Amino acid sequence: MYVIQYGDDIVIVDCGSKFPDESSLGVDLIIQDIAYLKENREKIRGLLVTHGHEDHIGGIPYFLKQINVPVYATRLTLGLIKIKLKEHGLLRNTDLQLINGDSSLNFGTMDVTFFKTNHSIPDCLGIVFHTPEGIVVHTGDFKFDFTPINDDYADINKMAEIGSKGVLLLLSESTNAERPGFNPSERIIGKKIEEEFRKARKKIFISTFASNVHRVQQVVDAAYKTNRKLVLLGRSMVNVVSVAEELGYLHIPEGMIIEKQDINQFDPEEVAILCTGSQGEAMAALSRLSTSNFRQVEIHPDDTVIFASSPIPGNEKNVTQVIDNLLHLGANVIYGSGTGLHVSGHACQEELKLMLTLMKPKYFMPIHGEFRMLHKHRSLAESVGIELDNIFIMNNGDVIEITGGEARQTKSVHSGHIFVDGLGIGDVGNVVLRDRKLLSEEGIVIIVVTINRKNGELVSNPDIISRGFVYRRDAEELMQEVNELVIKKVAELQGVNRNQQGIVRQTLKKATEQLLYVETKRRPMILPVVIEV
Repeated sequence: MYVIQYGDDIVIVDCGSKFPDESSLGVDLIIQDIAYLKENREKIRGLLVTHGHEDHIGGIPYFLKQINVPVYATRLTLGLIKIKLKEHGLLRNTDLQLINGDSSLNFGTMDVTFFKTNHSIPDCLGIVFHTPEGIVVHTGDFKFDFTPINDDYADINKMAEIGSKGVLLLLSESTNAERPGFNPSERIIGKKIEEEFRKARKKIFISTFASNVHRVQQVVDAAYKTNRKLVLLGRSMVNVVSVAEELGYLHIPEGMIIEKQDINQFDPEEVAILCTGSQGEAMAALSRLSTSNFRQVEIHPDDTVIFASSPIPGNEKNVTQVIDNLLHLGANVIYGSGTGLHVSGHACQEELKLMLTLMKPKYFMPIHGEFRMLHKHRSLAESVGIELDNIFIMNNGDVIEITGGEARQTKSVHSGHIFVDGLGIGDVGNVVLRDRKLLSEEGIVIIVVTINRKNGELVSNPDIISRGFVYRRDAEELMQEVNELVIKKVAELQGVNRNQQGIVRQTLKKATEQLLYVETKRRPMILPVVIEV
C-alpha cells in the first residue's frame, strides 16, 4: 500500500495482503496497520488498484470495513475484488469504479491518468499523479513483453510521452532487480506446455498461479489440441477461471471442463487436471494430492505432474516436499528453472533500466521487494544517470516530502502489521505469537492445585498435566518430583498471603521452571491453576 497526499487530498495505491512466515504461527493473513489513514479518513478520495494479485488486493475487504472509499480498478481486477467483497458481505455497500489505460480522474488538487503494462495477470496499469509539485509515477508490477498473449501490449509510447513531460518522482518495482537481461515472452511457454502434454502417457496434473490467466489459457489450448478434458481443482483456480471466462479474458471450448467426480468416466489419457498449489501451500490442491488426501482424485504411477511456475523465495522447502511426495507416488514430475515452463511476470535488469530511461525521473524510489532488491535497483538507477542523492530506499511508514521541486525523507508515520487469525483481526500480537512459539518448541506443563480457602491446605494431590514436553509414561519420576515440589511450596505458603492466588501461582511457576530446567535443560510454558474451595 502506498499513499500519495497533496494538502487535504489523499489517494491510496493498492491494498494487498501477505502470507505469514514460520514465525507467525497460526496466522492466516497479514495486512497493513492503517492508523494514519484512519486519523485522516476525511481526506481520502479513493483507492486505486494496479492489478489483481493477492499482494495488491488481499487487504481490501479489511480496509473497507474500517474506511469505506471508492475503489478504482480495471475489469478483471474488479471481478477478482468482487469475489472478496461478496465473501465479506461488502459488495452491496462498496463503490466500485471501472477504469482502463485511457481513464482520467480528478481528486481535488490531483489529476490521475494511467498507462497499460504487461505482467503475469491481464489488465495491469501504471499510475500517473499530476500534482501541483510535478508528476509522480507508480509503475505497479510490470515487465516488457513485446509479443504478449492476446496481443495485450504495454503502452510504451505513452510511457515515453510521460517521461518527456518531466517526471518528478518514479516509484518502480524491484522484484527481479537481481536478475540480468530481459524476461522471455510468455508466448514461448505455450509451445512447451503442448509438447509436454503430447509426451504424457496417463493423466496430467499441471499447477500454476491461478491468477496467471494467460498461462491458464495456454493450458486450455494444450488440452484441447491433445484431446483432453480439463478439471479445475482448488478454490482460487475455480474462482479466477470463472471470472476471467465471464469477462472474456479466457476462452474455453464448450464441454471441455468436467467435474472431478467424472474423471473416472474417461481414460487417463483423456484427462488433464489444472490445480493450485505450485508454491507448496499446505492446504492447496497439489499438496493434498501429493499425500493422497484429496477426495475423488488420485495421482497414480506414471501420471505426469507439471510445475508451470517457480518457487517464490521462502517457499522452496515446501515445494521440495511436495515434489518428493509426488515422486514417492510414482509420478513423472517436471519441475525446475530448466524446463522452459515458466517465465517471470516481473521486469529484469534491462527492463528496469528501460523504464527508468523512458521516465527520466528527477527522483527515484525503488519499491516492491526485499532490501537487497531495492539496493540493486538503486545501482541500476545510478547506471542510467540518476544521482545517488536523489534515490530513496524507504521503510514501511517512511515519508518523502516534496516542496518546491525538492524531495526529502523527513519523517515516518505509524505503520506495522495486523494479523488476521480466523475471525479475529488484530487480536493476535507479539505476545500471543511468542507464547505460540514457546508452546511449539518446548510444550506446556499445567499444575492444578485445589486449596482450602480457610487454612490454605491442599485438599487433594496436585494434578500435573504435560503436553508437548515429555511423554508422561516415560517421565513418571520427573512428574513425581514436580508433584512433591508443588506440595512443598503450597505448605510453605500456608497461612501467608493465602488469599492472594497470584502469589501462589507465581511461586509454583518459578519453582517448577527451575526444577524442570535443571533436570531437562528445557523451558516449557508453566501454567499453574489454583482452585479455592
